[in-house]
Amino acid sequence: MRKRSKYKPKGVRPDAVSWVLSGLKPFKASPYELNLRIKNYDALNTVRLGTANRKDLDALIAAMNMAEALIRMGVGSDWSAEIRAAQDALYYLARRGVANSERFILTGPELKALNLGMEIHDAQLDACTIQMLEQAIDIVMADIKNRKARPITELENGNNRHTQTA
Repeated sequence: MRKRSKYKPKGVRPDAVSWVLSGLKPFKASPYELNLRIKNYDALNTVRLGTANRKDLDALIAAMNMAEALIRMGVGSDWSAEIRAAQDALYYLARRGVANSERFILTGPELKALNLGMEIHDAQLDACTIQMLEQAIDIVMADIKNRKARPITELENGNNRHTQTA
């Protein structure tokens, strides 16, 4: 029997020019912009009300991870301390929630830090392009893959959720 080749061809984009041009558009012009903002603020509101579940917390973790990745790319780099404070608040909220049978209750300073972090994230989304957002997603995924993220471990299932570290 013949040995299989390890070669796997890459996919071909049918219209490469329009793909490049769509990456240069600002994220504000994207049809997904409004849905993303609504999802992020809905998650923040449910955490604020004390009715958050795992999905809401995952949305906030993803938003703060993106905010840090955009800072590392140079978009709003003067706000890195505030984003780090929001990530720390989210980390401690998640740790308490996991230990407290999935009840995610914020403290006052944590809410203040998360509100500021979400405002910074919104300003970053206004300033970035779709291509920059895709690069930030790649940075977050590489950090999680290379174990540079702080895991929020669950004792029962062994599942992990990740929040970004500096």
